[in-house]
Amino acid sequence: MGPNRSHRIRRAVTALVVGAGVLGTPVSASAEDGVDAYVDRLAQAADTPALQWSDCQDGFQCSSAKVPLDYNQPQREQIELAVIKLPATDPSHRIGTLFVNFGGPGPSGVDRLRERVRWPWLFSDELRSRFDVVSWDSRSVARSAAVRCFPTVDEQLVFLGSMPEMPTAASEEAPFYDWSREFADRCVQQAGPILNHASTANTARDLDLLRRAVGDPKLTYHGISYGTQLGAIYANMFPSRVRALVFDGSMDFEGSANGHGAQGTTVPLDTRQDVAGAIAATFDAFLQQCSAAGPRCAFSSGDPRLKWTALAERARLAPIRVDGQAWTYTAILNAAASLSQSSTYPDLAVLLQKLFDAGTTIPGLLPVAHGASYLGNRTEAYHAIQCTDSVVPTDTGVYSRAAVSEDLRVPYFGRVAVFSSTTCAFWQARDADRYTGPWNRRTAAPILVLNSRFDPATPLSGASAGAAQLASAQVVVIEGAGHSSMYVPSACAERVKREYLVTGGLPPQGTGCAIDKSPFD
Repeated sequence: MGPNRSHRIRRAVTALVVGAGVLGTPVSASAEDGVDAYVDRLAQAADTPALQWSDCQDGFQCSSAKVPLDYNQPQREQIELAVIKLPATDPSHRIGTLFVNFGGPGPSGVDRLRERVRWPWLFSDELRSRFDVVSWDSRSVARSAAVRCFPTVDEQLVFLGSMPEMPTAASEEAPFYDWSREFADRCVQQAGPILNHASTANTARDLDLLRRAVGDPKLTYHGISYGTQLGAIYANMFPSRVRALVFDGSMDFEGSANGHGAQGTTVPLDTRQDVAGAIAATFDAFLQQCSAAGPRCAFSSGDPRLKWTALAERARLAPIRVDGQAWTYTAILNAAASLSQSSTYPDLAVLLQKLFDAGTTIPGLLPVAHGASYLGNRTEAYHAIQCTDSVVPTDTGVYSRAAVSEDLRVPYFGRVAVFSSTTCAFWQARDADRYTGPWNRRTAAPILVLNSRFDPATPLSGASAGAAQLASAQVVVIEGAGHSSMYVPSACAERVKREYLVTGGLPPQGTGCAIDKSPFD
């Protein structure tokens, strides 16, 4: 649903105010005909960082980049961003640098590039021959001015490990809200000034400084999941500096930042993105694939849909014990909702079958056990970025009422989306530079959007809505289930992406891609 007339007027006024104030002002730019000449003035005023690359094992090179903590004061306090590069394998035919953001927000881009840059369905040999592939830990993440909400790792582990499970009844909501409020309080007490400068708008400014640092006149970029929100913000803050942008597992940009119409203050963040509906559709696709696979899928005997219903309803009564671990109703829902990576579907089928078998026996009844461990700052960084970027309801009653209505609309999975970002309701930090639009500035090149038919995190409907908000974008659908081409292997999708990144030209209208194989093959 698009914004109503009054909302469009308000957004237009906001765009004028932003254009004249916090985010930047139009400055002269040597843009092609029809390209918006707007350039963010805050990034313009900052110095280009000097990158000193050094070898850091397995063919990678590492560096750090100094960028302003506060772009309104670019010559004052600086923070360091950790940056990693895999140089192009054919330097004589090198086009430039491909910047990659792997999503989240919160995971380390440095670590993910190390782990995934040689996945052939994501970065083929042909693609890596033409580009240096670069990623970085975004501000507030891991090695880059990390948000720390606890004085020690032990305290972090104790507190995050004590998080109550997702409420499945009204009586369980108060402890969940109390924990979310305390987490937000701890962050504002411990994290320091980065908490007020963690917006994706500032990360887009960092990205433009990194582009300048590697010497590329325009940006070549692959953004995955949350990385598509970063890409959309960059495209609208620096429209004349776009060479080629791929949005992979893409978002509804306005829906995420502000909500459509009055949604921002009345509908929980992932509920207004219909993540619950996407999870349910992807889980249904998983069950269909499982049934079609027959014995190759451990959960295929009988009717998988009826078995799932029986298992879920049984788990409502009491936890089920499998291999010494207690599985609560919430834990089982979370496992079933973890559908991003199609290669894990066989393991999920094995788990569901074990739970189904154990759930009908007396030894399956066991009290709930808590205490999962946690390392890094991914949870803190996610909230520092997401809660800064997005308008969300601050009245817990909104979440409580939505839990009831979403349970009815999307059985089993409705609540997962309602309670996924509850801490944001209590978040106290504010970044005055956060980006709120517009989303349709004309860029120097069109944008390619890739999205799975069934994506549990970024539904195709949201990707299509986001693409429609951009000035020029084309959606290519991958006919599979899972989150982004990173987790849904498709040689076709990699080829379409590679040809676009190399040539800058979009594929023919109507292009779609199949997956390489069933996850149960």
